[in-house]
Amino acid sequence: MKLDFKIALLIPALNAGEAWLQTLNSIEGQLFEIKKKIIIDSGSTDDTISLAKQFGFEVVSINKKQFNHGKTRQQLADLANGVDICVFLTQDAILASPESVKNIVEAFDDPNVGMAYGRQLPHKNAKPLETHARLFNYSDKSVVNSIDDVDELGFKITFCSNSFAAYRYSALMEVGGFPSDSIMGEDAIVAAKMLQAGYKKAYVADAQVYHSHSYTVVEEFKRYFDTRVFHEQNKWIIETYGKPTGAGIKFMMSELKYVLKNNPQSIFKSVSSLGAKWFGYKSAGFYKKMSPWLLKKLSMHGFYWK
Repeated sequence: MKLDFKIALLIPALNAGEAWLQTLNSIEGQLFEIKKKIIIDSGSTDDTISLAKQFGFEVVSINKKQFNHGKTRQQLADLANGVDICVFLTQDAILASPESVKNIVEAFDDPNVGMAYGRQLPHKNAKPLETHARLFNYSDKSVVNSIDDVDELGFKITFCSNSFAAYRYSALMEVGGFPSDSIMGEDAIVAAKMLQAGYKKAYVADAQVYHSHSYTVVEEFKRYFDTRVFHEQNKWIIETYGKPTGAGIKFMMSELKYVLKNNPQSIFKSVSSLGAKWFGYKSAGFYKKMSPWLLKKLSMHGFYWK
């Protein structure tokens, strides 16, 4: 590593559950020195806070109603003032190697890299659909992209995940930090702004975490409902980088092929899941005409709708 980076590890938390201790142990085992460790907790009633303190985290508590994916992460970044790199994890992401943090931070040896994200591996007990989602979205090959790649990649160039991502503090602040008013996609918004500002975005395949979800059909509907709301709220990204429709079709075809080859008995779940995603995404095109009560019912992020 060329530079002696000071880094902060930052996690938004709420009732982290059984995986929390594994996450904390994986952080404790990192070979790279972590200058600051901070969580913002939005009302946990389990042992999330006490365990975090046992592992040396500074804990800041907020009201559950104050949580927002972008706003809360910006609060974390502000608390980390004085570091070079902000590394974000979600509470259910387990670092897969003692070198995961070191590997993602090494991407910033290139002074033009403004942000980087790591590879998400399916949990060891993952079901077929969640396994495929990780294989489709996270390859085994690292890549660094700039705005010059937009013609080839289109909307996909903004893809990133704060389940395990790192940001050069100065670059994050230069582009205005994380948004405070978007339902989700705060990582993609920052990526879009950084690319426009001339920074590069790195995908680091050897910076790995175990992180995957087994969603029900209803949850898939809600997740894609919120995805469409995010797209509607941030039309400037689509206008700048193109529509995301092509990637959706590729994912659908890839999932069906994967299921038929590896787990044919999951085909009904796959078709149902894909249908729920499509219906959720299409339904949210009319979200501005819906009542707050209905939006809370249809959204995975019910807290967002005041």
